[in-house]
Amino acid sequence: MKNYVLFILIVVLFFPIYSIAEDFLGVPVIHEGRTTKKTGDRLEMKVNLSHDEVVTFYRGALEGFKDIKYREWRDATYIEDDGSRPWHSITISKKTGKETTITIVKDNWTWIIGTLVLRYIGVFVVLTFLFLGMYISGKVVSGLVKRTEARNAAG
Repeated sequence: MKNYVLFILIVVLFFPIYSIAEDFLGVPVIHEGRTTKKTGDRLEMKVNLSHDEVVTFYRGALEGFKDIKYREWRDATYIEDDGSRPWHSITISKKTGKETTITIVKDNWTWIIGTLVLRYIGVFVVLTFLFLGMYISGKVVSGLVKRTEARNAAG
């Protein structure tokens, strides 16, 4: 019974925080924010909250989701989805003025194909270096074997 009451209390206390937020591409948006740019692929908004409060909001909203990566950069916090959600990233700027800027970007094929092309090229660069290393070491070993055979034949 105590667990049931505790569960109801948690739902009543925390559900309104997420239910009052609209969403963009399935990502909750802080309702106090002022939208500066909104297209089908991108949402930029400013909020009068601290960087830490915004990060706490998104950590709570995205809790339990798999494939979410958080990166702390010098001037922003970058939240990236490595799964199959319609959004790709949320960038939360560290305050430079009164407002914190939040940018939500839709997942797009340009990013996906670009990443795959870079990986494809990277594999062949690594294989080329391995081939060159093996080719040079093969020439060195082959030369040493020929010299040893010539010495053995002469002496």
